[in-house]
Amino acid sequence: MSFTDWKIDRIENVTAEEFFTLVNKNKNHIHKTFPVTLANSDSLEKAKDFLAVSQDKEKNNEWFYFYARDIKTNALIGYLCVKTIDYRISKCELGYFTDEDYQGKGITSKMVSNALEFSFNELKLNKVFICTQEINFASQRVALKHNFKQEGILRDEFRNGDGELQNTVYFGLLKSEYNTHER
Repeated sequence: MSFTDWKIDRIENVTAEEFFTLVNKNKNHIHKTFPVTLANSDSLEKAKDFLAVSQDKEKNNEWFYFYARDIKTNALIGYLCVKTIDYRISKCELGYFTDEDYQGKGITSKMVSNALEFSFNELKLNKVFICTQEINFASQRVALKHNFKQEGILRDEFRNGDGELQNTVYFGLLKSEYNTHER
């Protein structure tokens, strides 16, 4: 699959049914890493509420959402949120997952590229960070590919979908580093 086979879409073009389908199809894949999204979207009704709350967050410039969509099937195949935005400190966090059937095709990497451009150039933030579980090597590779620096390991920082506390690897990218590498 090349970039011409899929596109980035925004929240106003996403229905609760298709978001529920993406989450439900990938529930085993994301249950440890996206427990809140999964719990808030484990039925169509909850997915409708989750999407409505997400739309309100975007309207209020609190969080922003990007989706990958397969052009041939029109199905959602990935999700990325720009979250934990702190305008006072000028930073945000990225959270993302790609449909298990579409992993390894550069989709997550392209979504992260778009989110970085948006965060640094549209929101004018100074720092973007990614927190990932120690065992999530794919997400760590995405961070490193985009020149994020590993800043530390936060011990027992995240409660996964099984209720276990896990360490989180914290990666950060400053706007000055992004500008240096993007030119």
